[in-house]
Amino acid sequence: MVTISRYGTWTSPISADDAAAAGGGPLLADTHREQVWWTESRPAEGGRVALLRANTPGDAREVLGAPWNVRNRLHEYGGRPWVVFERDGRDLLAFTHWADQRVYLLELDDPAAEPRAISPAPEIEHGFRYGDLAAGPGGDEVWCVREEVTGEGRTDIRRDLVALPVTGAAGEDPGGVRVLAASHHFMTGARPSPDGRHAAWIGWNHPAMPWDGTELCVADIDESGELSEHRVLCGDDGESVCQAEWASADALTVSTDPDGWWNLFRVELDGTRKNLGSVREELGGPLWQVGARWFADLGDGRFAVLRSGALALLDSDTGELTGLPVDVGSSLPSWGPTLAVRTGEVLGVAAGPRHGRAVVAVDPDSGRVRRFTATPGTLPDERYLPVPEERTFTGPDGERIPAYLYRPRNPDFAAADDELPPFLVHAHGGPTGRVSPVLDIDFAYFTSRGIGVVAVNYGGSTGYGREFRERLRENWGVVDVGDCATVARALGAEGIADPDRIAIRGGSAGGWTTASSLTCVDTYRCGTAMYPVLDLEGWANGGTHDFESRYLDGLVGPYPEQRERYRQRAPVNRVQEMLAPLLVLQGLEDEICPADQCERFVAALAEHGVPHAYLAFAGEQHGFRRADTIRAVLQAELSFYGQVLGFEAADVPELEIQR
Repeated sequence: MVTISRYGTWTSPISADDAAAAGGGPLLADTHREQVWWTESRPAEGGRVALLRANTPGDAREVLGAPWNVRNRLHEYGGRPWVVFERDGRDLLAFTHWADQRVYLLELDDPAAEPRAISPAPEIEHGFRYGDLAAGPGGDEVWCVREEVTGEGRTDIRRDLVALPVTGAAGEDPGGVRVLAASHHFMTGARPSPDGRHAAWIGWNHPAMPWDGTELCVADIDESGELSEHRVLCGDDGESVCQAEWASADALTVSTDPDGWWNLFRVELDGTRKNLGSVREELGGPLWQVGARWFADLGDGRFAVLRSGALALLDSDTGELTGLPVDVGSSLPSWGPTLAVRTGEVLGVAAGPRHGRAVVAVDPDSGRVRRFTATPGTLPDERYLPVPEERTFTGPDGERIPAYLYRPRNPDFAAADDELPPFLVHAHGGPTGRVSPVLDIDFAYFTSRGIGVVAVNYGGSTGYGREFRERLRENWGVVDVGDCATVARALGAEGIADPDRIAIRGGSAGGWTTASSLTCVDTYRCGTAMYPVLDLEGWANGGTHDFESRYLDGLVGPYPEQRERYRQRAPVNRVQEMLAPLLVLQGLEDEICPADQCERFVAALAEHGVPHAYLAFAGEQHGFRRADTIRAVLQAELSFYGQVLGFEAADVPELEIQR
């Protein structure tokens, strides 16, 4: 029997605990000797990242038990944290450990072996950070990127490509670390060619972000293992190389975008290059984490590629780009940039409208899917899960605005015919990122209670080419705010959403869009900003980590030349213009959007009498990883929306709103 009840008041079997459990799951995947390896986030263990391996689906084994945490702080977002390789017939595992950021080595063939440090202990906590690990020639060294803290400021960082002897000679002696190269301020880990005669890596310098412009570097390796002066094979200030893999001893396969779309090229050591399939499709993505992989060589002239996040096949002989069988494409439309190949299968981490992230292997010819992990947590009945609808809205100047619509859905409830549902406009992070049509238990937590969600790929999002991405150039706080508002108003005009009960939410850059929107757009009744960017001048003056410290040059304009623009757009300077209540959620150990800017902003909200609530969480960095935090955040959001949008939220503690 269906109960008639107001939107927002529906009871749901999807709890905040379910959402917290689903917040974990696999992160990165790879293969070694036909084994499948992956890292897995575990909210119930304080957000620890575990490392697992399996031969076949169902026989997963954890390689390192607690307290080992296979994660690192490289660029604060982390780089690939492990590599398995062979040396003298023995299998070795090298990995980074979050607690001390050191690199450890484990001999996998010895069941009694314990991990031992092969990088030195820093003089200050996390003074060295390592990431994007790879095996050096012959397996005698682990090659990786090393960050070194050189001062007290957040941007006082030096980076080198280094080699760590597997003997452990550098574990106690910093002098045992061999510097390979320091070509740029930012670099991916170097990879040796199959014959050990060359090394290749990607580098870039401020003010460019890696999706703006990078360079593919190659250097010769001499008999002593030293690298010569590097030369640039491709890439520049306006071309972004995001992945490079050795195709042979004298050529690489590269994802780069000289024509405005990330395509695959074969690049010879003399710089000659050939597009393997010229398409107006994105076969690459933003290099937020070094070591990301958008393509993998199947070894038969075909490549598994991610086409704007969806798995596809590129035939390098014909240049033809094709999707996988329709059931694979529809059930698993979104793949993370962590592709690998295992005996003719494509391995990766994929998700879909009915499946959370899972490690899967797909036969590219038959479409057979094998799942090595289950969806984290316990999935509710599908009848309670929203079905994402792909939509494209039109902006005032004719620009297209892609979005995914998640309508309220609960088989036990319905609202009166004359009531329209409240809606949440979700602004993704980055802002150089995107949303995909996948199962999101956070969204389902709201939709199963009668609150709709629309996730917007505003101008600046990836997956639509460089021109769309650069719509946001010097227009952050303008284009993103405008696109989200356009979608919100359209839903109200179409009778899909109650135009008087629309809220906006987002984390990081999405938190910026939320706070910015509430200072200049009257579309929303309230908003939730999670670990948001709030103070642009603070960012430009050492208020964030080194990786993004010049991000605003492209998003807002060069500083200090555009100081007035920085001041005018920053929500921290426009609190008196806040048009609606705001919920602010912040991690206290966040080095990307530090808590001090949030606290100054909240103090200003109180000073100006703006209704608000503020929750801060000890032990959380940028993005919430702990089960208790995720639970508290969702319950606080639901209570906040209920109080502001005018419905009685069921089964959650009442959030105190400062008025």
